[in-house]
Amino acid sequence: MDIFTSIASYLIIWWISLFLVLPIGVTTQQEDGNVVKGSVKSAPTNINFKKKMIMASIVAFVIWSVLLALVLFKIIKL
Repeated sequence: MDIFTSIASYLIIWWISLFLVLPIGVTTQQEDGNVVKGSVKSAPTNINFKKKMIMASIVAFVIWSVLLALVLFKIIKL
């Protein structure tokens, strides 16, 4: 796997991982009891986006490492 394919595959895996970890640990305004007037009750109160990005990076790195190992050991071809 060349460098361009490696970077592109990591970015795609990271983007998918971000959407996987976004709903983890989110509390809604209704759960907190602080519904802001004019907003939906299911709107998140604190999403901790920095933490989500770090979690997505870790998940993506693990998945990408497995993909890289499979390609390097010629189990799959890209």
